[in-house]
Amino acid sequence: MGHDIRYIPRTAIKSQALADFITEWTEVQLMTLDVTHKYWTMYFDGLVMAPGSGARVVLISLDGSRLCYVICFHFLASNNAAEYEALINGLRITIELGATRLYVHADSELVIDQVMKESSCKSPLMAAYCQEVRKLEDKF
Repeated sequence: MGHDIRYIPRTAIKSQALADFITEWTEVQLMTLDVTHKYWTMYFDGLVMAPGSGARVVLISLDGSRLCYVICFHFLASNNAAEYEALINGLRITIELGATRLYVHADSELVIDQVMKESSCKSPLMAAYCQEVRKLEDKF
């Protein structure tokens, strides 16, 4: 008893047709996150690694809702500059969310001491960063 086996090659699927198919058949499920909270807690951290640098910001509302942000810098930054960039971007985000109270947590002793006025800014760059934080903290 013989078998009738035929090989039929698949035709190529164009990448745009595949993308259109996925878009058409994928159900969009957006989170319904209430971001109208007035009280937020922010954790921030600067990231310096080869080949670049960036920042991470996590915002947590009183009800436990979390917003996580990762920021990639298109410039070289020292560890302290990356920490300040994380803080400044986190402050800007929470201002956009309408926050009036913000509890801030970080592991950068230099940034914390400078912002809390426990030490002075010796570098002109750090002084400029600290001045930007001063402008933004008035919104809280």
